[in-house]
Amino acid sequence: MKFTLDKQEQYAVLSLDEDNLNSIIAPDLKSEFVFLRNEGVRNLIFDLSNVKYVDSSGLSAILTANRLWKDYGSYVITGVAHPSVEKLIKISRLDTILALIPTVKEAIDYVHMEEAERQLTEEASSESDED
Repeated sequence: MKFTLDKQEQYAVLSLDEDNLNSIIAPDLKSEFVFLRNEGVRNLIFDLSNVKYVDSSGLSAILTANRLWKDYGSYVITGVAHPSVEKLIKISRLDTILALIPTVKEAIDYVHMEEAERQLTEEASSESDED
């Protein structure tokens, strides 16, 4: 599986450098997601700009990452540009449960906003615990 990983302080961008996200790629991708989560990556941006085809195994990998980050941080998918990938996401109704952001830059802004909201919520709850 070919991919690039750009790790920053508040997020990591995993860009899949494959045409197909299928049953051949999906197990390795799931393992990479688990590794990143266990390594403490709080916010993951998954870039699908190069992906032209996703099958059910690929969708399963995408959903695995969604579960891993659900109560931990942010999981954002970006670069859904190829019509067949976009159609599959809409048909499977994943557009209703996943954070789909058009570009990596916008996804980074989204992650920063989510992180700020989490910090404000944590501060507010710790202040109410003190009262």
